[in-house]
Amino acid sequence: MGGFNPKQLQEMLAQAKQQAESLQEKMRETVVDGSAGGGTVTIKMNGQKQVLRVTIDPETVKAGDLEMLQDLITAAVNDAGRKVDEAMQSKLGGMLGGMGLGGMF
Repeated sequence: MGGFNPKQLQEMLAQAKQQAESLQEKMRETVVDGSAGGGTVTIKMNGQKQVLRVTIDPETVKAGDLEMLQDLITAAVNDAGRKVDEAMQSKLGGMLGGMGLGGMF
């Protein structure tokens, strides 16, 4: 039986660190648009699920229906989040070697 090999462990940790850095970079580079109300509200979000921009049709604001606007913003953020999950799964599925993303995003 082979014993504990500190050099091999060091190499594995270095590889894991490199993969984590690559994952973070891919998440920053991924940008999606989510929308609701036929484009009335649009959310631009990156792969880290940070909202980068919110665009609201001025006519919606003029209508004065605050509750509807809040619902549209919520729906647009959720749509963007769902699109981030899908984009990250397709981009990173192979990188994780079949480990699956269950619950990671």
